[in-house]
Amino acid sequence: MGNRTIRRTSVTLPSLDEPGLYLSHVTSLKGGRGRVTEFHYDAMDLRALDLSDTHLLNGRVTGLRTRRAELDRVRVDSVEFTGCDLASLRWTESKITRTVFRDCKLMGAALEDVTLDDVLFENCKLDYSTLTRIRVMGPVIFSQCSVRETTFAAADLGAAAFDDCDLRLTEFSGGKLRGLDLRGNDLSQLRGLASLRQVIIDHGQLPQLAEALAAELDVTYGENLDG
Repeated sequence: MGNRTIRRTSVTLPSLDEPGLYLSHVTSLKGGRGRVTEFHYDAMDLRALDLSDTHLLNGRVTGLRTRRAELDRVRVDSVEFTGCDLASLRWTESKITRTVFRDCKLMGAALEDVTLDDVLFENCKLDYSTLTRIRVMGPVIFSQCSVRETTFAAADLGAAAFDDCDLRLTEFSGGKLRGLDLRGNDLSQLRGLASLRQVIIDHGQLPQLAEALAAELDVTYGENLDG
């Protein structure tokens, strides 16, 4: 079982290549009695993906493209999502554990009341998304992701780390952020700085936070005034 570590945060990755584990190709993620196990769902182009009261366990989802995706009460354990484009994703009241999203587009997504535990987002696009009441129960890493103009509202992100991410106009609104690791990112265009109490940064990022604060307060610099 492998791990992905960024500074002090280490995510346990799915173990899908273990001896004795065989992933069967499936044509749907709607299994019998709402459960799909040891599966490989590959290269599907769907008009819509609707899943409810479903458990996905030990599998790969590769190249999935949807025009609309709605997931409600979906539990995901030990799954790799690679090269997926989940347009207009709405994901509610669910739990995601030991899961990787790699090279995925989740732009404009709306995640609400979703619990994350050992989850890696790597080289993903989550621009213009809204993540409401996201609860990070175990380590979560966002690595080399674009999170432009995304809002984290009332989120519990204390066990999360961002690394080399595009955080332009990313907003943090309320929630529990103590221990959130923001080292290794440009913070100069963050929004919602009042919510960033007790997060972790480097000394070199202080000027970036000052720049972000000045923009948020819409200050006027005296040297720019006429006369």
